[in-house]
Amino acid sequence: MTSTSTALETLGPRGARWSQLALGVGVLGAALAAFLGSQFHDGFARFQHAWLLACVFWLTLSLGALFFVVLQHLVRAGWSVVVRRVAELVAANVVVAAVLIAPLVVWAAMGHGSLWSWADPESLRASPLLQGKAAWLDGRFFAIRCVVYFGIWIGLSRWLLRHSVEQDSAPDAKPTLALELRAAPAMVVYALSVNFAAFDLLMSLSPTWYSTIFGVYVFAGSVMSFFAAAVLIVSFLQGRGLLARAVTVEHYHDLGKFLFAFVFFWGYIAFSQFMLIWYADLPEETEWFHVRLAGSWKLVSAVLLFGHFILPFAGLLSRHVKRRVGFLSLWAVWLLVMHAVDLAWIVLPPASHGHGAESHAGGAIGLVDVACLVAVGGVWTFALVRSAANRSLVPVGDPRLPESLAFENL
Repeated sequence: MTSTSTALETLGPRGARWSQLALGVGVLGAALAAFLGSQFHDGFARFQHAWLLACVFWLTLSLGALFFVVLQHLVRAGWSVVVRRVAELVAANVVVAAVLIAPLVVWAAMGHGSLWSWADPESLRASPLLQGKAAWLDGRFFAIRCVVYFGIWIGLSRWLLRHSVEQDSAPDAKPTLALELRAAPAMVVYALSVNFAAFDLLMSLSPTWYSTIFGVYVFAGSVMSFFAAAVLIVSFLQGRGLLARAVTVEHYHDLGKFLFAFVFFWGYIAFSQFMLIWYADLPEETEWFHVRLAGSWKLVSAVLLFGHFILPFAGLLSRHVKRRVGFLSLWAVWLLVMHAVDLAWIVLPPASHGHGAESHAGGAIGLVDVACLVAVGGVWTFALVRSAANRSLVPVGDPRLPESLAFENL
């Protein structure tokens, strides 16, 4: 049985204050980003790359959460029930990324190639390598695919949240059984949509390059970033007196295990992608890495090697770190920063390489990128808090809640 305090835990009046603060930060960030973007005098081409980076960063947090929620229903997990509502809310927030990335997609569909170069019909016709991909690299077809991807994610995340909330007051376990029954096909649809979206939104920024495991690379970073965000969100709520009785050190321990696992998985996929391409030494494949191993991007590549893999791998290896919220939170912040750097490493080099960006400080990460991350993050947090405001932060009607409340690691 759950306690009354657990059953009634919502954000309450604090949610309104937090959402207003987040929106204010987002508006200020957007104004600063627009000003900084105008200073490049390139028709906002550099700004578009920064905006895509920000949208994808916050999108990947929601996609990582969506994977987590589907996985918990797929394996009928009991330990995670008390943290699953947070994941459900983060997953449903994918709609914010859809709205904010839509102008970039529409711009490409109209034939403008300042972000995705292939969207310009003249650029497409001028490249023999791209002519063979012309059927796929079509602006209108690209927009249709994006609608499908986001439609899948929004529909799936809303369906998961709706049934979970329904279970809070349901007289039986029928909503939970429906979620478990459809979790397997949902996972298949999720995997395919995330892979193809990674190809379209990110890999096609360098349209002559390809990697068959690029989608897995993006997926690994997405899930890792969600677990880092989950640690910070739950610890933030507990610091304000929420979830104090529901979430224990045992749950943090498991979140830390997942975080560590996906740090390792990201490193494994990153090395596999690099090693196979570098060993084959095909010019159309190695060019992508040549750009990222030259100029200021060479330093960023080294930062990713040590900051995204070696240091956090060693830092999260100990059981004691995973069971100490302060240490675990520090690593969570660190890894979210590294995830942003990783996405910048993917998104920004084409801006410098393809748009004469010797004037862009060699393509280095700049203030406009940080401002865009703050702008999108403010709006994303605003929507998340508004969505959570009147909902219980714990799935109080879930049949496995007692198991989660009593959970202990062996």
